[in-house]
Amino acid sequence: MKIFARRLLAGALLSSTFLMSGFAAVAQDVTMVLPAREVGAPTYDPIRGTKLNVATTLIYDRMMLQDADQSFHGQLATEWSVTEDGMEWVFKLRPGVSFHDGEPFNAATIAWWIPKFAGTENAFMTEAIASVEIIDDLTVKFTMKNPDPNLLSNMATTFMGVPSPKAYDAMGDGYGVTGAVGTGPFKLESFTVGQETVLVRNDAYTSGSALSENKGPAHIARLTFREIADDSTAFLELKTGGVDMLLSVPADFRTTMEAEAGLTVVTMPGRELFYMPINTTVAPFDDIKVRQAAALAVNQPEILANLYGGIGAVADTFLTAALLEGKVKDELRISYDPDRAKALLDEAGWVAAADGTRSKDGTPMTVKLWTQNGTEFRRITEVIQAQLAAVGITAEITVLDPASINDEYKKMTEHQLAVRSYSYENADILDWFFSAERLGYPNVSMWTDAVAEELRIKAMTGSRTWDERVVNFTAYHEYVLTQFVFAPIYQPVQSYAFTTDALMVPEVIRSTRVQSQTFLDIMVK
Repeated sequence: MKIFARRLLAGALLSSTFLMSGFAAVAQDVTMVLPAREVGAPTYDPIRGTKLNVATTLIYDRMMLQDADQSFHGQLATEWSVTEDGMEWVFKLRPGVSFHDGEPFNAATIAWWIPKFAGTENAFMTEAIASVEIIDDLTVKFTMKNPDPNLLSNMATTFMGVPSPKAYDAMGDGYGVTGAVGTGPFKLESFTVGQETVLVRNDAYTSGSALSENKGPAHIARLTFREIADDSTAFLELKTGGVDMLLSVPADFRTTMEAEAGLTVVTMPGRELFYMPINTTVAPFDDIKVRQAAALAVNQPEILANLYGGIGAVADTFLTAALLEGKVKDELRISYDPDRAKALLDEAGWVAAADGTRSKDGTPMTVKLWTQNGTEFRRITEVIQAQLAAVGITAEITVLDPASINDEYKKMTEHQLAVRSYSYENADILDWFFSAERLGYPNVSMWTDAVAEELRIKAMTGSRTWDERVVNFTAYHEYVLTQFVFAPIYQPVQSYAFTTDALMVPEVIRSTRVQSQTFLDIMVK
């Protein structure tokens, strides 16, 4: 098997300085499978990209990283401070850092980098920053347009990996596909959209944070990320040694994998949420009663029990349960209520026939339900199709390639319902998916509303402190819930699995998910 072919003899050939916990820290090739939600990421451009995968965190360092307990730890920034009014931030930068192309990382990099976000779909990350001032080669000051208590959280996201200015400007629109250059522990060797990404170790790396034991070069020399949308295929590859690790384990495979000799399955708190966006501009969903009926038709407890074996939790808002802004009034939570769904459809004039199907003025209630390739997405979508049918809504499923589905959403009127997921640990995901400035994609609901925009802007820019931000985002979240622009479905846990004959993975993951700091500490047997 592949894992045996790759294994090298340890012992006298190895210096004792390369030994840790009884395993030889010899760099070898490792192959992993990306999570289904990350399949089809079209670019490694963190500034302009709207869908990125975990490999992005290995190509690029960020100003800081966030631990599982939500605390922040410096990476490219070593120290930071903010004035009491929140209008000035000063960041000290790590010395001696170079990009993969040999260019230096310094304050001039930050002065180039921050303005690059303007005009992109990720502009909200930095739009509160009025100016960047270079104090010295390793110190920068941000002067703010308004206080942004979320600034550190933004800087810890994948979208704020720092690229090489020289490479970024030279490659232009091809950056992220033809090449990607950061300061991270791995360099991009090759990238085939929808198939695989190959990274090679950055031997000059010395920027490991407090969240990893290893501060220097990774123990893995060559790292291949494969994109396998079918869960059965991914499991078979792991079982037979074709890959060494699955970065996401579907709940219905978890028990089987746990019973397999030589495999270890680890579960972490979830940061993901499945939901059904509703296109508010296309009939019949331009009627709020019909939107509400579709949302109330989704049987979240049934999906949790039957598809996921009770592992995870039902979703009844748009934010994960861990977020304070998700703690809304109970009466606003969106939960399964088929009787109310049927009554709403009756009120909206959609008459049920003897077989349960509905029509209005001779037009049958047949709608488009989109999903993306991948076993999990298809299964959830098929269950929701049946649940919608139970209240009289006939949904026709269209399965689209994850690499192209976002472009289809941008056509704005082709879809009506969809099954999607996101993985994010911050309430500003509401701004991302429901801002009137992002209609088509990522605002797949095509929703624009004057009250919502006022609440959104206050949440994004009107908060001086974190507590104020929680209050403002909770109000925005609660209003979104009243408009039924989506249906919540499911909150997974995070599970990953690896071959114990090939890898040793840290027992404690110092992050909200497996990403760069964990990869630095993965040992190869």
